[in-house]
Amino acid sequence: MRIELDAPVEYLGTEAGEPAEGIALCLSGGGYRAMLFHLGVLWRLAEMGYLSEENHTGLDGTLGTLERISSVSGGSITSALMGLRWQQLRIGRPDSLTRFVRDVVTPIRGLADKTIIAIGSGLRTMLLPGSINDHVAKKYRKHLFGDATLQHLPDHPRFVINATNLQSGALWRFMKPYMRDWKVGKVENPKISIARAVAASSAFPPFLSPARFKIAASAYKPNTGGDGPDDLQRPPFTTRPVLSDGGVYDNLGLETAWKRYKTILVSDAGGQMQPQQKVATGWARQSYRVLSVIDHQVRSLRKRHLINSYIKKRRSGAFWGIRTDIGDYRTPGALPCPHDKTMALARTPTDLAKKDPVLQERIINWGYAVCDAAMRRYVDSAPLPPPGFPYPASGVG
Repeated sequence: MRIELDAPVEYLGTEAGEPAEGIALCLSGGGYRAMLFHLGVLWRLAEMGYLSEENHTGLDGTLGTLERISSVSGGSITSALMGLRWQQLRIGRPDSLTRFVRDVVTPIRGLADKTIIAIGSGLRTMLLPGSINDHVAKKYRKHLFGDATLQHLPDHPRFVINATNLQSGALWRFMKPYMRDWKVGKVENPKISIARAVAASSAFPPFLSPARFKIAASAYKPNTGGDGPDDLQRPPFTTRPVLSDGGVYDNLGLETAWKRYKTILVSDAGGQMQPQQKVATGWARQSYRVLSVIDHQVRSLRKRHLINSYIKKRRSGAFWGIRTDIGDYRTPGALPCPHDKTMALARTPTDLAKKDPVLQERIINWGYAVCDAAMRRYVDSAPLPPPGFPYPASGVG
């Protein structure tokens, strides 16, 4: 039994021990940019067999099967649709990639053809009935998820849609068997719609946040909250949770994956704070800038701990990001991705606004290519290099 003091996640007093064999995939936030980037990632992982039920033996020995997909924000849009379509995809069986393109790629690209909300349109959206987050959930329901609930997700692998509880300051997890905040308690077999869960996970503050829920106190399993002062299993924490983007707490989606599995694959399409020569003096805009600095430092710290854990062999796996220089992997047969071109893709705004079809294809191609290079360099050298991009005519720029 041990607790990793320098892990990229925080351990509670009751959380100790060795992680289990198995693979967890973490998909970061980043609006439509992340949604499309991770689509390319899943495309390549499907080709490599990592989304199937088969056991894998990688460079570090037995990896096991894919056990968990943990996502936040824009990553949750793609992950949740993958989960909803999981049974009919039958990854690894004949024509599974054809079904993947039809049932996952095409609907996601259809959403990317539409603006759910653009920065600057928040005031107009506030005039609509309900909150901005309600508006986002309705769009997700209309274009992707319909009336499906968390109970429509598969039993295996486990899909975890992460949000942040602004009341408790802890992670709120939406899953098929339960949803919970470790301080507030557990609701078993939740009937929350996937659209609402994804809208909460992608409730980017301050524009799309918060997501407000009404839950009966009786829905919680008794005595499943925290201990002592951390026990918040009481109204209004239980009955009126107020949630925000999962990236507020953990923009890589690492928390629920790291504590359970030995092989961790992390796909990061998050944004990067840019230098600002003239800092606003007004309290609102300056506060937003300060929060951006804090967010940037926390995410950087998680990444450093993650990479350090790979180096020290505490976990196996790989990290790749939208800002990665693919040449750093030195992977034979890696697809041509000039760093200046991929950095231009990385600067795509973090929003839920319509994206040009060619830009969509380039972001998907980039996720596909960098995932391939990272996986074959650090996880599994057996797969052959891909013959080309999913969208050869578009490349990465």
